[in-house]
Amino acid sequence: MVSPHDAIRVREFYRLAARIQAQIWPDWDKVPAPMLLVTDDAEFLTHHPAPPKEFTKVGDDAYARPRKFPTNFLATFPAFGPPAVIVIGEPKNTESKTSTPWLIALMHEHFHQLQYSRPGYYTAVEGLGLSHGDQTGMWMLNYPFPYEKLEVVEGFSHLRDLLLTAVTVKSDREFARLANWYIAERQKFLARLSPDDHKYFSFQLWQEGVARYTQIMAAEAAAPYQPTAEYAALSDFESFASYGARARQETLDELKQADLAKWKRLAFYSFGGAEGLLLDRLNPKWKSEYFQHMFSTDSYFEVPH
Repeated sequence: MVSPHDAIRVREFYRLAARIQAQIWPDWDKVPAPMLLVTDDAEFLTHHPAPPKEFTKVGDDAYARPRKFPTNFLATFPAFGPPAVIVIGEPKNTESKTSTPWLIALMHEHFHQLQYSRPGYYTAVEGLGLSHGDQTGMWMLNYPFPYEKLEVVEGFSHLRDLLLTAVTVKSDREFARLANWYIAERQKFLARLSPDDHKYFSFQLWQEGVARYTQIMAAEAAAPYQPTAEYAALSDFESFASYGARARQETLDELKQADLAKWKRLAFYSFGGAEGLLLDRLNPKWKSEYFQHMFSTDSYFEVPH
């Protein structure tokens, strides 16, 4: 059986998501959110429309099988065919470590479920032409982007510093100047990439960067959320107000340290998250067009005429 503490966390995730998701993205509340919780010995599936036969029913909307995934796993994909499933280890085994950051990380993964649920998503991904015959989807992680090429590393570092300055500046006039400068420099950086490298960079910012942005928005939207008494009684409990107050700065601090050559694609998470924060100030309605421009946010960064 799933442990009482794990059951409390899982219940709280679905309660929290129902309260905040529609505030952040339209129609997010209409997307299925199956989850596979990976524990030391077993895996527990919930909210899945058709649990595979290898799972045994162990409770109300809870199905179990012996563990197959690593205990520190965190990914969202159609593990049993559609719909996409969040596969996640317990907080102690993931980067989150404690319950409240773990629930907000689940919101990041749940946003991937919204992305993947869009009509034609998988066909469009194949249409990018970046898989080169790989049918497993591993190319999304392993694509040979020129992470260590000097001009790419230097260009990315320059953009990173400009982005951090623009996102954190207080003055509206100074923000307008910095945003225009950032947009111009961003276009120069992209022009130096090969067409496929540009597509991959844009794809990662659209998919993972905006998911990180959504994670920040979820943390901030959850700040006033009042959890259940059973969740607040967990030994590692942190209030949502406390975590919501620091989530944005954590991503900006991460971006300050981002080293493209060492971190590779993981550098795109905080970078794309910060671009989302920039867009909130530059074009507050940008999210309404997000799914009309699959796999690229470039159209938001046009040089003003």
